[in-house]
Amino acid sequence: MLLISAKAIDEYASLRSKAAESSDGAAEIDCRLEAIVERMLDKCIIDGKFQQGMGIAIECRRLDKLEEAIIRSDNVHATLAYSTHVSHSFIYRREYRREVLQLLVKLYQKLPSPDYLSTSQCLMFLDEPEGVANILEKLLRSENKEDALLAFQVAFDLVENEHQAFLLNVRDRLPAPKSLPSESLQPESSDPAPIQNENSTAAEDVQMIDGSSASMTDVLEADPKEVMYAERLTKIKGILSGETSIQLTLQFLYSHNKSDLLILKTIKQSVEMRNSVCHSATIYANAIMHAGTTVDTFLRDNLDWLSRATNWAKFSATAGLGVIHRGHLQQGRSLMAPYLPQGGAGGGGSPYSEGGALYALGLIHANHGEGIKQFLRDSLRNTNVEVIQHGACLGLGLAALGTADEDIYDEVKTVLYTDSAVAGEAAGMGLALGIALTVYGREEEADSLIEQMTQDQDPILRYGGMYALALAYRGTANNKAIRQLLHFAVSDVSDDVRRTAVLALGFVLYSEPAQVGCVFPHLCVGCDQCFMHLFVPNFLTVLYLRICHWAINF
Repeated sequence: MLLISAKAIDEYASLRSKAAESSDGAAEIDCRLEAIVERMLDKCIIDGKFQQGMGIAIECRRLDKLEEAIIRSDNVHATLAYSTHVSHSFIYRREYRREVLQLLVKLYQKLPSPDYLSTSQCLMFLDEPEGVANILEKLLRSENKEDALLAFQVAFDLVENEHQAFLLNVRDRLPAPKSLPSESLQPESSDPAPIQNENSTAAEDVQMIDGSSASMTDVLEADPKEVMYAERLTKIKGILSGETSIQLTLQFLYSHNKSDLLILKTIKQSVEMRNSVCHSATIYANAIMHAGTTVDTFLRDNLDWLSRATNWAKFSATAGLGVIHRGHLQQGRSLMAPYLPQGGAGGGGSPYSEGGALYALGLIHANHGEGIKQFLRDSLRNTNVEVIQHGACLGLGLAALGTADEDIYDEVKTVLYTDSAVAGEAAGMGLALGIALTVYGREEEADSLIEQMTQDQDPILRYGGMYALALAYRGTANNKAIRQLLHFAVSDVSDDVRRTAVLALGFVLYSEPAQVGCVFPHLCVGCDQCFMHLFVPNFLTVLYLRICHWAINF
């Protein structure tokens, strides 16, 4: 009997899914089959097996039963949290996931004591900044200090997702205090220390927010409630802009820096410095070891050695400073001032250093580029030097990450259309990869574009199609995406496409590492020249087999 019921549920779920995915949305489902499923759902609810009932309801696309199971459960908060987890972990169609999340938001808002944290997270996935802004405003205006602290916690949790465009939309939708002039909310520097490098550009650095910038006259004349709201608003805008968390991260990384400079010294002495590849590798090692710590001691102590870098090695050496000082928004431009183009054009120095400095600014302000975008745009617009354009395009792309800024898009596109090999590569980074990035996280919405790219005769576009699959379905373990990638990994005529398909599988499966061992054995070709298939297969063995196969075919 249980087997028959399970079969009926599977069949019903399959029919409901096909109906939802079809264009007309209609489905002919036997009323007897529907009755079996309804009885099973009702039994789960009556017996108190709410999680099982919720699972069946979600699988069968019965949101009415899902709502009933949540409302009638003994612990509504816990069942809502469970439903949220299930929606992100097991619902692989984006549109259906949105429907479930919209239902959960409605239920969260009906609770006697609303869970603002979970509600805000759901609204973030639904891309509804207005709803989050309303919640934050309500909490900030509350006279209860705990509500204000909860608002700050919500903001910090949103910042962890690093969705710059969404955070800025929430910040901009928070209303200003009613009785305070807007000028009183302008942030001031919280760092009284003078800037070491005196430069005309230094004053334009992004300034950290100290949380209290209203003048005393305004404070005395304003409504106390509005003053309180203004102070809280300044703090939460600092959090949403990323400045507060970045400052805390910088302090943490600096105080917990455990890198061993002796290792770098040994590497420097061991490699042949006339070899630019080894020189660059040492610079990269230093940048990665000290990423985000602001500790550039090694570079300062070896300026003569560093100056031996030439051409693109010099570009990378300067850009490495951006990795070391990543997040140092307050003094980013003053730190890079000695290397930056003067007045936006070439300043007589090496164009490779100047281009690398612009790239470094993008690395410093990555995903938090409100204060540096205009300078990078001016630098891109005011130079015809290809290497400087290259660095400006890379830096601008990082600073404006995910903002969908049409003006920046047009300027980068202009550089792309100049037919310059050096600047064009930075502006496009390969048009195929650029197209793939535009469908990041879109899942089935990207299917038509993916099909167009993967069926193209040009291997470069198919190469981009693999990345489009990887980014559109990243972390979803979607079976359809996995099947497509496996197909191209073993059958495409282009080595680059096959290699990228295998890499893309890692993107799709990163949230389900247990499935990797099941997927990758299908890529083993069992070539006669390799004897590794005689051993117990594991992930590394499979990769070794594939590498051997590629090497033989090359």
